[in-house]
This record gives sequence, structure tokens and C-alpha cells, in this order.
Amino acid sequence: MKNIRNFCIIAHIDHGKSTLADRLLDFTGSVTEREKQNQLLDNMDLERERGITIKSHAIQMEYVYKGETYILNLIDTPGHVDFSYEVSRSIAACEGALLVVDAAQSIQAQTISNLYLALESDLEIIPVLNKIDLPSANPEEVTDDIVDLIGCDPDEVIPASAKSGIGIEEILAAIIERVPPPSGEAEAPLQALIFDSVYNSFRGVETYFRVYDGSIKKGQQIKFMNTGKTYFADEIGTLKLTQQPKNEIKAGDVGYLITGIKEAKEVKVGDTITDAKNPTTKAISGFEDVKPMVFAGIYPVDTEDYEDLRASMEKLQLNDASLVFTPESSAALGFGFRCGFLGMLHMEIIQERLEREFEMTVITTVPNVSYHAYTKKTPDTPVIVNNPSDLPDPSYLDRVEEPYIKATIITKADFVGNVMSLCIEKRGQITNQTYLTTDRVELSFDMPLAEIVFDFYDRLKTVSKGYASFDYAPIGMRESKLVRVDILLNGQSVDALSALIHLDNAESIGRRMCEKLRELIPRQQFDIPIQAAIGAKIISRETIKALRKDVTAKCYGGDISRKRKLLEKQKKGKKRMRQVGNVEIPQQAFMAVLKLND
Repeated sequence: MKNIRNFCIIAHIDHGKSTLADRLLDFTGSVTEREKQNQLLDNMDLERERGITIKSHAIQMEYVYKGETYILNLIDTPGHVDFSYEVSRSIAACEGALLVVDAAQSIQAQTISNLYLALESDLEIIPVLNKIDLPSANPEEVTDDIVDLIGCDPDEVIPASAKSGIGIEEILAAIIERVPPPSGEAEAPLQALIFDSVYNSFRGVETYFRVYDGSIKKGQQIKFMNTGKTYFADEIGTLKLTQQPKNEIKAGDVGYLITGIKEAKEVKVGDTITDAKNPTTKAISGFEDVKPMVFAGIYPVDTEDYEDLRASMEKLQLNDASLVFTPESSAALGFGFRCGFLGMLHMEIIQERLEREFEMTVITTVPNVSYHAYTKKTPDTPVIVNNPSDLPDPSYLDRVEEPYIKATIITKADFVGNVMSLCIEKRGQITNQTYLTTDRVELSFDMPLAEIVFDFYDRLKTVSKGYASFDYAPIGMRESKLVRVDILLNGQSVDALSALIHLDNAESIGRRMCEKLRELIPRQQFDIPIQAAIGAKIISRETIKALRKDVTAKCYGGDISRKRKLLEKQKKGKKRMRQVGNVEIPQQAFMAVLKLND
């Protein structure tokens, strides 16, 4: 065990985490020349295009240092704030972390939040200053920032460039010398932590785990403690670039397990694996079910594709257990699904994967968060509202609670005013303001989650000229004055456009939605009124004027009554058409609600 090192890399998006992993693999000879490629551990095209890690990976390297062979297990972490629970489980499986900071961009919000996760797990932190060869790099100043943040000596910060391979040898030496070897008892009952799982269409779910105590053998009967189910370990092994089957994996090491499980939901990240016959007494702490934060309806463009969409969603769920969906129907869009996502990025990725991998074109309704509504009959038990149409009638309603988050924003001092006014506009309350350096400020806000779901991140980047970085963590439910704003087209309510909005903003948002829809809905042969309503009260109205055929064109003389007769006839026809006419709503109209400020 003394020659094993388990470590992860924590960094803000785009600070060079995947590139550093590539260089470590090259340097330790874990990949051959033929296998080399950029972002080697990111195996989805989407990850390469966007430059973010969506699914974490683990890989084992061997490195000879001072005549001894060491096994280095790199447990990669996803890069985005939406996947912070997966990051916390990956960190829990390690003893050390490389803290990668971009020499040009300095410390950002995600760096700090992941650093706190690592410090809570008592990890040994190795600071790495990446991208020192960039012309815009500022190594001395950023080194001082790192020293202030984690309280280390300036000599401990390793200057490196993952792209050109500078400092890789020093990083490997630091991992071996500074990261403690895993502790654990080889003779104790088996105790292993699941930190990830992937779905293989031929072999079922592959579970990635780290053994704390005891050992796991091929063919052994094992038990998952939180789900209480037992399985046989059909195959176990270590994770090189390809899987290497083994007969036994001992305490301190990392490996994969195949048990023939077909349902990804049965394998939960953070669960504890133990021996079915001689189980451990305590499970590894910190396990929680991943809770969706953002909900949206996904509908097929053509109603006949509903079953295909269901099959596609089920296949996607095998690869991504944090996707939750239940069938629902809408008067405007037909049959579809109400889906729960970890955040807006997760929602975008699911939408893009449906289009790319399954060729499903879908309509997504306005995203919203999950609210708790309390009625006057049952003031203590909440009704969970994932869809605005589930909100109880206002006359029975006692109160509504909405989820709040603690938002951390790091920005340049020049943009503090802009960022503050954006957050206050989004109903945020400032709780803290700290100057990290003379030029960089950390702002903390308590904000409703619903306010950051739409366009908050884009607008934050706009008001700060791209400098501000943002991170958030949920802090529970708080009471709020919320109302449901319904949109009526031609007197018919369109449930897919309903939204729960704070009372103070309801009128202005209702007005803007009507104006936006007037631009986007094509004109028909009859007038279409667009109305925004709270209950029975209409708060805004716009009218799409009818396309009018000139019926009097053929009258070139004679009495005015001839023209009037034709116009009256046309008026009756328009009235009848309006009673039976259906209004087609284009896809842009559903997404327009997200871009009301454009």
C-alpha cells in the first residue's frame, strides 16, 4: 500500500485540467504514441468541442521514482458547477489534489469551491501554476494569490505548462513525496466507495470504486449498503487506458467492477460496497441521492415520435443516472416528459445529446425549479410543484416556498457595481464582500435559484466583460410571494408558457412576454389577442393583426353599399374563423421567454 498514490485534479473550467492529465499519461508512458490524442480522458465529442469534462474518468499510471515503482491513480473530476456532488465523491476517494490555477486568469470561483471540498476531506493540496508560457501570464502575482489562499510557501507552488510539458516531472515527484499513501486495514471486512459508474451496452453497468478496508475478489458475493442489494463480482480489475482484469483488488487501490447490472439507477454514486457474508458495520459517510434542481418539459416536435423519445430518454438515463423524467401531457404540445436536471448546463447537454445521438428534434418548455406549496387545509405538509400548472388554486393557498442558493462571484474591482445591480435585480441579498487582492473581489449573495435559471450567467459575463466567475450551492427553502402568470392565445391558456414569477416582477415580465410573442407568432387570417393573466385578472394584452384580403378591389364604381355588403360578409367570416381557428406556436416562442432582455 505504501507505493500507491490516489489523487485528483481540481480547477476552474478551462484552466488546463484535461491537458495536464494528458501530459501525466504521456510522461508515465501509460499511453503509446498511437493512442495519444488531446483530451484523452474526455471521450464524448461534446466534451472536446466545448472543452469541458462532463463525465469524470479514472486511470491508473505506473511511474518509477528513485528506483521504486509507484502506482498513481488519477481520479478525474467533472469541471462544471452542476456536477458538484460527483466532484465531492471523487475527492472523497483521494488523499491528495492538484490545485491547478491558470497563470493568466488567476483564482476563480470554481477553484475556491472545489478547494473547500478538498480541504473538508483533509486532502494534501499541491498547488500548480499552469500556462506560465502564455504571453499574458502573470506568474509572480498569481503565485502570491495562491499563497494567500492556501497559506503555503511560494516555493511549494509548481510552475508548469501542460501544453508544452514544462514542470510535469516536478508534479509527479510532488505527488509521490507529498501525497500520503492510503491508510486501511487489509484484514478488515470489505469497505469500498463507489465514485462513478458508466454504462456499457454489452456488459451492463461498470462501477468504479476505491477500496478503503479489506479486499474484493473475483466471484465474491457483494452487497451495496444503501440500496441493500447483493450481486456477484463477475469481473474486477484496474483502470488503465483499457481495463485490466485482476483476481483481487486490495485496500487503498482503485478499480472497476462488473456485476451484470442492467439498470444504472441501481448503482448510486457515494454508495458503499461490502462483503455480503461478512459486512462492514458502518457505511462510508456523505452519501446522498442526487437531487434535480431545474425542471423542464421535453416534447417531440411530431406527436407520433413520443415512443421513440421515451426509448431515447431511457438509453440516455443509462449513461446519466442523474437525469430524472416522468411522462406528462400538455394541451398545447401533446404528450412528452417532465425532466429534472442538475442545472442549466446539464439540460443543454441532454438536449444536444438527444439531437446528436438519437436524432430526436425536441421542443423544450421554459425551465423552472421545484417549489413547495402549502395549502390552508394542510399548512405543514408541502405540495411539491415541479410544473407551474400543479400550483394549487390561489384561494386555497397558504404560502409558497422556493429554493435559495448561496452564490459566490469573483470579479475585477471595476465591475463590482454592475455585478451588484444585476444580483439585486435578480432579488439577491448581499451577504459578504471580500477583496482577495486590490483588483479582485469575492461577492457572496443569497439568491432564489429560479432567478439564475434563465439568463443570469450570460448577463453576468456581459456586465463584467467576461471576467466574473460564478459558483453556487443550495441553502434550503424560503417563503416567497409567487404567482402563476398564464399566457392566453385567442382566449385559450397555453400551459407550456405558464411560469411561476415573483409578484413584484409579474407585471413587467407578463408585458414583455406578450410583446415578444407578438413578434414571433405568424399572422393569421384573423386577429389573435395575446394576454398575460394572474388567475382571472388580465395584466397585459397585445394583438396580432389579421392578414386582410382586399375584398373591395373588384368594386370599381357604383354605390358605397356594395362595398359595405362585402366588408360585412368578410367580418362574419373572420369572426367564425376566430372561433374555430388554431394558433400554431413556433419553437422560438417557447425559448423566447429565456431571452426577454435581449
